Amino acid sequence: MAKLAKAQLKQLVEAAIFVAEAPISKVQLQETVLDGLNVSQKALNDVLEELRLDYQPRGIQLVEVASGYRFQSMDSLSPWLSKMWQEQAPRYSRAMLETLALIAYRQPITRGEIEDVRGVAVSSHIMKTLTERGWIKVVGHKEVPGRPGLYATTRAFLDYFSLTSISQLPSIDAFAQLASEPTGDEPLRVLANDAEEVAEPLTQDQEHLH
Repeated sequence: MAKLAKAQLKQLVEAAIFVAEAPISKVQLQETVLDGLNVSQKALNDVLEELRLDYQPRGIQLVEVASGYRFQSMDSLSPWLSKMWQEQAPRYSRAMLETLALIAYRQPITRGEIEDVRGVAVSSHIMKTLTERGWIKVVGHKEVPGRPGLYATTRAFLDYFSLTSISQLPSIDAFAQLASEPTGDEPLRVLANDAEEVAEPLTQDQEHLH
């Protein structure tokens, strides 16, 4: 097997993440660009950590999300970088964000349980939009009459919000601080605000699903 010097390995991993069309995982790196190069898991971890630290003071960051590693601009720069695109970022209705927040924080959850908490019907358009966006999916069916679908978030949802797992969602206690600080992560702050408002009145069924 061929071997790479550490500097070469670092360059190759950096380039692979840079040109990848989507976040790339360690497994994908090992199975593609590093295939046949005798790179240990420790060596790969060390190089990724070095790259993360190299980019930490720059405008571009190396971040790990649910699907793997990717480069992205600093959140704090988004107000200026957004001027490069004339099209406005899509704005989601309060109802859609509340629905998404409930699914994120109370998954798996049925559509009926979402309606019980919100006190209003959830439109089919909202569920269709969130599903087509790739943010939610049906992960099973609740064993009650009608066997309604149980909804949960996806890796695409985690990637969009730069999270590696659901455990990284801000806690209820962190909502007030998150909403008041200019973090630059507006979608996550909006989601947190909506979750704070709708997450309290849980039904008994929802509590055992959480």
